[in-house]
Amino acid sequence: MSKIPGSAHLNFSLGGLVMIGGAIGYFKKGSKMSLISGMAVGSLLIGSGYMIAKTDKVYEGHLLAAATSGVLAMAMGQRYMQSGKFMPAGLVAVIGAAGLAYNATKAMEWAPAKSD
Repeated sequence: MSKIPGSAHLNFSLGGLVMIGGAIGYFKKGSKMSLISGMAVGSLLIGSGYMIAKTDKVYEGHLLAAATSGVLAMAMGQRYMQSGKFMPAGLVAVIGAAGLAYNATKAMEWAPAKSD
């Protein structure tokens, strides 16, 4: 059985998918921006998964993933609105929004207790 906590799996998976998507954008359309953005966003998401799984920075890992997913959702949502094409921009925006919602919820669960 895996020793990776379930909450890290989404970020590892999403990070890998974004990296693959950026590479596909580069190889199909020659888009260097897709490649660079996909690798950067994917690396941040995979890094957040690592923080959640292998360090005691679970809260910070979820915050990083929430912020990264939010930026991804906004950028691809804007692209979808301009193009009107659901694939790939609309789909990635929806996936980014789902990642934002999940990681924001988990960050609230892991938030340090406030001391008065």
